[in-house]
Amino acid sequence: MPSSSALRLVVFDCDGTLVDSQHSIIDSMRAAFEAHTHTVPQAESIRRVVGLPLRHAIGQLLPQLEDEEHGRVENSYIEAFHELRQQGKVADPLYPGALETIKQLEDAGFLLGIATGKGSRGLLATLETHGITDRFQTLQTADTAPGKPNPGMLLNAMNETGTEPKNTAMIGDTTFDIEMAVSAGTLAVGVSWGYHPLEHLKSVGANAVIDEFAELPDRLKTLGMAL
Repeated sequence: MPSSSALRLVVFDCDGTLVDSQHSIIDSMRAAFEAHTHTVPQAESIRRVVGLPLRHAIGQLLPQLEDEEHGRVENSYIEAFHELRQQGKVADPLYPGALETIKQLEDAGFLLGIATGKGSRGLLATLETHGITDRFQTLQTADTAPGKPNPGMLLNAMNETGTEPKNTAMIGDTTFDIEMAVSAGTLAVGVSWGYHPLEHLKSVGANAVIDEFAELPDRLKTLGMAL
C-alpha cells in the first residue's frame, strides 16, 4: 500500500466534464419554469449555472424571487427530470475518450473520484447507466458537502482517500470547479468541451486546459502527478 504522500487522486466533475447532460438539464429547467409561469431562461443562461447545487442554480436564474419560490421550482425540476428518465429520454452520453482515459489513469495507479452539484441519487443513476460506478473511490455530491465553489467536496474526497492537495487534481468544465480546486489547494485542470468558456477557466486559476480527454494523462505528468 503506497504511503499517503505517494497516492495520486484525480477528481472529475460530472455534468459537462464526464457526460454531456445539457439537453436533459435544459429541458427539465424549462419545464420547471413553465410549471410556475416564470419566463423560461435561454439555454446559455442555464448552461452557465450547471455545476451549482440545484437550488442555488435556480436562485441565480430567478434572483428577484424568494428562496421559497426557488424551492418550488426546484421540486418541479426534479419531477420533470424524473419523468424524462422514466420515458428513457435522459441519454447523458460520456464525452469521447472519457472511458479510455479513466482506464489509463487506473492502470497508472491513480485513485479516481467525482465532485458534482448533482444529488447522490442523480449521480448514481448517471454512473450506473454507463457501468462506471465502481471505477471511483470517492463520490462527492451536493448531499455530502456545501456546493461549489466551496472546497468542501474536494476536502472530503482527500480525507476519504488519504491524499494530499499537492497530489490531487480537479478536472472540470466550469469556473466553479476551478475555484473549488484553488480554494482546496489542489491542481485545477479545465476542459474546453463543457459549459463555460475557455478564457473564463483560465481567468480563475486553471493550471491547464485540455481540448480532449486523451491529453489528460500527459498534462497531469507535466503538472507533477506522474506515478
